[in-house]
Amino acid sequence: MSARDRVVSLLREADIEVGGHRPWDLHVHDDRLFDRVFGGGSLAVGEAYMDGWWDAERLDECFVRVHRARLDRRLRTLPMLAQMLVSRLFNAQSRSRSRRVAEQHYDLSTPLYEAMLGPTMQYTCAYYGPAGETCSLDEAQQAKLELVARKLHLEPGMTVLELGGGFGELARHLAAEHGCRVVSYNISREQVAFGRARCGDLPVEFRLADYRDATDDDTLYDRVISVGLMEHVGPDNYRGFFELAASRLAPGGLALVHTIGGRISKRATDPWIAKYIFPGGVIPSARQLTAAMEGLFVLEDWHNFGPDYDRTLMAWEANFLAAWPELRGDGNFDERFYRMWRYYLNSCAGAFRARTLNLWQLVLSRGDVPRYVPVR
Repeated sequence: MSARDRVVSLLREADIEVGGHRPWDLHVHDDRLFDRVFGGGSLAVGEAYMDGWWDAERLDECFVRVHRARLDRRLRTLPMLAQMLVSRLFNAQSRSRSRRVAEQHYDLSTPLYEAMLGPTMQYTCAYYGPAGETCSLDEAQQAKLELVARKLHLEPGMTVLELGGGFGELARHLAAEHGCRVVSYNISREQVAFGRARCGDLPVEFRLADYRDATDDDTLYDRVISVGLMEHVGPDNYRGFFELAASRLAPGGLALVHTIGGRISKRATDPWIAKYIFPGGVIPSARQLTAAMEGLFVLEDWHNFGPDYDRTLMAWEANFLAAWPELRGDGNFDERFYRMWRYYLNSCAGAFRARTLNLWQLVLSRGDVPRYVPVR
């Protein structure tokens, strides 16, 4: 069977036709694609899209079908197997290696993120919640910030340790709206600079440092928060992360972890995502997280609103597309970047729509909270 026939056969299992007329069908512009796919797996698929070798009118719907049919398991190549082996031999999220994702992705371009994320500058899943279809991205991001605050039952004067601070809006919200004092750790220079400017004279301290440096701080905090960091912690470090959080939590305190979650335990991410978007990133599974926190925390609440990430990603893409003429005009981004960024946003949206990825918020205590009432 030729490479073309094999690709056509695989795609049909996912209800995708090569040269079809439905929005999610594949249109091939270079017949070398078929051999390239079987030589390089998912990495080759993504790079071929960046090179303009194939298209689909609705990339998101194409990826929904790819994920539901688990075609990634059918395209395991030698480079993918090598990546899995390396992940078992080395800690890909060591202190030195962890800086790559900040330098390559989070420090990429503040104007790009301002255009895509909107005024909240929240680069994590929004919470559409009960408002549903009537809620805008900005309203849903504000709802997410307030959801975090409500789940932690904050009171004025409380101290908060934030591990992985993003662009600083959560820290600003907790300080300005709830009267908390916040210490935030982040390895992204651009994000820390943005957060410091945004927070002004509020009681927020941004530390340009790895989250693991919080072990050098003897302070006990009323609350510990991690939003969007766990995806970069890595399987070798999950236990250390929860030990750190437990060691910094004051008696009667609460911790909240907001993370993407996978249905299967893995030690490495998709090769294309690892190369172009999140080097060193790994999505944790429920088993990995619960094993890592065993004996340290009581799990007070586990909230899944994964479908909201699909909507968030599609809203980000809409913002990106609207801003593209101006972004392209500054000379920093070319057509290949445009295709890479759309591939990233749509492939992730497809994974959440197919429910192979979800979004979890975990509320934790050290067992010294008499009763916790879940908040939605």
